[in-house]
Amino acid sequence: MLREKVSHFKLYWHDLVSGSNATSITVIKAVNNTTPYFGMINIIDNPLTVGPNLSSKTVGKAQGLYASTGQKDVEILMVMNFAFTDGKYNGSTFTVLGRNNVPAKVREMPIIGGSGLFRFARGYVLATTYELSNTGDANIEYNAYVIHY
Repeated sequence: MLREKVSHFKLYWHDLVSGSNATSITVIKAVNNTTPYFGMINIIDNPLTVGPNLSSKTVGKAQGLYASTGQKDVEILMVMNFAFTDGKYNGSTFTVLGRNNVPAKVREMPIIGGSGLFRFARGYVLATTYELSNTGDANIEYNAYVIHY
């Protein structure tokens, strides 16, 4: 009989929108150049590292999209898979789908499934902005709590 376990991961999500090695590209621009970028959609293939520096060990990628859904505030819909490429969880994924209220110090989003060692996954992530550059690049600390078998 398989037993449920809880795994905790502290990862850094690097959203690089500038430079020649961008990992996040805008595929639909904001409506009428509005702030807070209502209607903008970005596709991502962002590195996940164990430390806050981009040079830290990479253990996976966050692949998916985010869309700016707030007309008055910076609120985005996150749809992404955390795909592991190293270690015990290599080849396994879990899926995050939820509302990210960017101005909040800590944002909570649900984990709604997974594959590989995260099959039947559920849980949540807590996202905290670690660094935001003047070019728009973001470094977000993700604490993921994954219930899986």
